[in-house]
Amino acid sequence: MKVVLLENIKKIGSIGEIIDVKRGFARNFLIANKKALFASKENIAQVEKIKTELNKKDNDRKLKAKKIAEQINKKEYLVKKLCTENKELYGSVKPTEISKLILENDKIEIQPSMIQPVKDIKTLGKFKVKVFLHSEVDAEISINVESSETIQ
Repeated sequence: MKVVLLENIKKIGSIGEIIDVKRGFARNFLIANKKALFASKENIAQVEKIKTELNKKDNDRKLKAKKIAEQINKKEYLVKKLCTENKELYGSVKPTEISKLILENDKIEIQPSMIQPVKDIKTLGKFKVKVFLHSEVDAEISINVESSETIQ
């Protein structure tokens, strides 16, 4: 299915580009989240007219993302979790929990979908976590998982 992009999307394309994607991806993600329109003649013409406006909005989002990246990049966050004797956690540290942690500490709201742990956080220790703030702006934070108490 051919669609016209309304946003720059990492690994997919840039504003105004006409791309061919699977029908489900187009309908359920791109069009549902207003990131693209069906590639009809009318929609293509409309996107061409508002392309500069869309680029301006994208640049504004990029500037905001850069400011957030400057605030959180290379920062370390502490998480206290219950663990077993052999330093394994009950459950794991999820992106939603990391998102709440950043909101509490820095008053910055980040969607859990933007947070990508390098590997699953299921034990005690330090872990690198990537935060994708914009298609061109990433930040990297450290999550330090410590034991709140040990259960036998």
